[in-house]
Amino acid sequence: MIAWCIMSNHMHLIFRSIKVVKPELLLGDFKRFTSKTIVKAIQENYKESRKEFLLEKFKMYQTNHQTSRIICSGDIIITPYSKKLRSNKVIKEKIDYIHNNPVKAGLVYKAEDYVYSSTTDYAGEEGLIKNILIFEYYG
Repeated sequence: MIAWCIMSNHMHLIFRSIKVVKPELLLGDFKRFTSKTIVKAIQENYKESRKEFLLEKFKMYQTNHQTSRIICSGDIIITPYSKKLRSNKVIKEKIDYIHNNPVKAGLVYKAEDYVYSSTTDYAGEEGLIKNILIFEYYG
């Protein structure tokens, strides 16, 4: 994984496929795993006051097959924005955009202070996820 950021209502992820695994397959596996994990967390969290609403909403989208703008994996909605990043300059721009998301949202003043992203790793410290590949761009 190269960069990531989890926000309250969406997430960003930049990853690189190694060996012969197609990125689409990795993304599909990631979405299936994530959807099942999130649905399970909603179901098991007794403090979640919106549990019934959220689960019903997810099932509604799945039943209606609204795949033109939404991919339903398991019982959760995942928007299908994915793009191959073809140049180092574009990769750098996307990483900066991802890392500045919490700043733009007013959650932190400095990107590296946001715990739920790879900015900590890019600041030279160990973040929440192991084995982050730090992308260095010399433009």
